[in-house]
Amino acid sequence: MTEKTPQQPRPKKRDVHGWLILDKPVGMTSTHAVAIVKRVFRAKKAGHAGTLDPLASGCLPIALGEATKTVPYVMDGKKAYRFTVTWGIETTTDDTEGTVAQTSDKRPSQAEVEALLPRFTGAVMQVPPKFSAIKIDGERAYDLARDGEVVELEAREVLIDSLEIVEHSETATTLEAACGKGTYVRAIARDLGRALGCFGHVTALRRTRVGPFEEQEFISAEDLTATFEDPAEAEAHAQDLLSPVDRGLQELTDVQVSRHEAQRLQRGQGVILRGRDAIIAEGAVAVHCGHDLVAIGEMDRGELKPHRVFNFG
Repeated sequence: MTEKTPQQPRPKKRDVHGWLILDKPVGMTSTHAVAIVKRVFRAKKAGHAGTLDPLASGCLPIALGEATKTVPYVMDGKKAYRFTVTWGIETTTDDTEGTVAQTSDKRPSQAEVEALLPRFTGAVMQVPPKFSAIKIDGERAYDLARDGEVVELEAREVLIDSLEIVEHSETATTLEAACGKGTYVRAIARDLGRALGCFGHVTALRRTRVGPFEEQEFISAEDLTATFEDPAEAEAHAQDLLSPVDRGLQELTDVQVSRHEAQRLQRGQGVILRGRDAIIAEGAVAVHCGHDLVAIGEMDRGELKPHRVFNFG
């Protein structure tokens, strides 16, 4: 009779709070990336701020613990991309995953591409790609498209702050874009190709910024897993890899409160801010007591109402 090998107990999950800015490699899904980070940190809770397609690399901010409460504010921030458009072919997905939809023998010069860029900056109307996560009557557009259904998406206004050429060759152009929430880089490539009369699709895509998080603080998946090979060192150095929870709230006005006011807010009670030093603000604010993040609140005519409170215990 063969003896059973005793199972090793599962590592106990921990309360870990902060942001890990992963440099997601090509081929990995955002969901898989979160699972890796959650596993190596043994974190109880994790989520990401903005899906990055498997074909794309770069900035994937992953929130751990209390940082998950700040995810919407990071997702609302500006984003930046570096992407390559290969000319002569438009695909059904506007990238390399799709099948060929239209072709052209024409190839644009750098001057021709540059001349069109002002048309694609500022507030522009953009039709999202048919293969996108936008919902139509409760169904994802890409699911409907894969099932062979005709997908008709309406144009919507997006904000593209800048669009510049980084490199140009006879067959392709690499560009950098800074844009607001809801902008599709694949749609920029598609529409540029159509406007140039040569068609085009994205063949490389890298996200270089999401909200306050930029390339200099990216951590590769290889470096992350290497750091955690030694369990004894992992816990000691884990916090060194994380950005503070309130990094995700940098674009909000900061409000300082007293310890007594902080306690009221954490019980879900509002406070009136009075006196000559009382901040004049309306809308969402980040609330601190000294260096401690207390809440995300809403200011309304001098009253501060808590929207989300933080507990780092």
